[in-house]
Amino acid sequence: MTRIPLAEQMRPESLDDVIGQSHLLGDAEILRRIVKQKDPVSLILWGPPGTGKTTLARIIAREVEAEFIELSAVTSGKKDVEKVIEHARQNWNLGLRTVLFVDEIHRFNKAQQDAFLPHVESGLITLIGATTENPSFEIINPLLSRTRVLVLQPLSKDEIIDILKRALKKTKQSKNVTPKALDYLAELSGGDARVALGNLELALSFGQKVTPDIVKAAAQKKVPGYDKKGDMHYDVVSAFIKSMRGSDVRATLYYLSRMLDAGEDPKFIARRMVIFASEDIGLAGNGALSLAVATFQAVERVGLPEASYNLYHCATALARSDKSREITDLMHQAQALAARYPDAPVPLHIRNAPTRLMKDLGYGKGTKWEAGFRHPDGFLPKDVPNS
Repeated sequence: MTRIPLAEQMRPESLDDVIGQSHLLGDAEILRRIVKQKDPVSLILWGPPGTGKTTLARIIAREVEAEFIELSAVTSGKKDVEKVIEHARQNWNLGLRTVLFVDEIHRFNKAQQDAFLPHVESGLITLIGATTENPSFEIINPLLSRTRVLVLQPLSKDEIIDILKRALKKTKQSKNVTPKALDYLAELSGGDARVALGNLELALSFGQKVTPDIVKAAAQKKVPGYDKKGDMHYDVVSAFIKSMRGSDVRATLYYLSRMLDAGEDPKFIARRMVIFASEDIGLAGNGALSLAVATFQAVERVGLPEASYNLYHCATALARSDKSREITDLMHQAQALAARYPDAPVPLHIRNAPTRLMKDLGYGKGTKWEAGFRHPDGFLPKDVPNS
C-alpha cells in the first residue's frame, strides 16, 4: 500500500484550517467572501512554493460546490486542455460548475494561455492558476484582465512551527521532537510548509528523538542566513549593487554567489542588472544594457545551473565597466520639468501637420527633415526654461 506523504496528510480541508495568508482569509477578505457567497472567481495565485496555492484552490472548489480538475502546465498540453473544456461543457449542461486549477501556469506559452480566454469569459470554467513567477511578466495581459491576481506570502517562522506542531499532534509524535529541532526545521523551510513537513517526516523516520543534529542529517542543509523577504535579502542585494557600482569584482561575485546559494530567483538578479546597466553605467558603456538584457533572456531560456555562467559573466562586465550617472540625472531633471509644466502647449512649428489646414495655421512651419536639424525657435514649449 502506497504511503501518503505527511505534507499531503496535513493539507487543510477548509479555510478555517489554513495557517497563514490572513490578508486573504480574514472575515472581510476576498477568499472568505468567495467561499461565503459561493460565487467562484477566476484567480491567479502568485507566491513561493509551499504557501498553499493548491490547497486554497481545492478548498474554493469544494466550498462553491464545483468539480475540481487539476492540470500541471509542466506535463499537460493542448489535448489535455481540450478534454477539460469538453468535460466542463458536459458539467454545464448538467448545471454543474467546473474549477480548473493549472499549476505552474506560467509554463504555458502564449497560445496555450490564449486557449483559456473564451471559456473563462463565458463562465464555462473558473480558472485558478498557480505561479511562482511574476504574472506581469509570465501571464498574457488578456488573461490577467479576466482574473484577479492574489499574492501569497511566505509563511512566517511561527506559522511553520504551528503547522509542524499540528502534524506532530496528528501523528502522536509530539514527544519525539525537541523544541530546538522544531525551530531549526522552521528556519530551514524558507517559508515553505511542504519543505518543513518533508524534512520532519524524514527526520522522524530515523527512529530517534529528533534534535537539530538529526534535522541537519535529514535535510542535508545548513540554515541559510538569507530570507528572500526579509532584511538580509535587501541587504545582500544592496551590497551586490553597491559592489558593482564601486567596480569591486570580487565583492560583486561574492554577493551574487550568496544570493544563488540561498535560492534567489535568478531572473530577479538579472532584472537588477538590466536596471543597473542604464542607471549606473548608461552612456559610459552603451553595450552594457544589451549584455544585461541578453543575460536576462539567457536566464529565462537556459535556467539554472547552466545560466550561472551568464549571470557571473554579466556581473563581472558591469562591475568592470566605466560608470556614469548622466542618464539617471537627465531622467530626474526631465521628470521634474514635466511635473512642473504638465500642460504646456507643444510649439506649433514642431507639431504634426497631416492636413493642409494645419500647415496653413503654422503647424510644422520651418521644420526640415535633416539629421541634427535645430529649429531656430527651439523645441521646448515657450514657458519651459531651456536650462
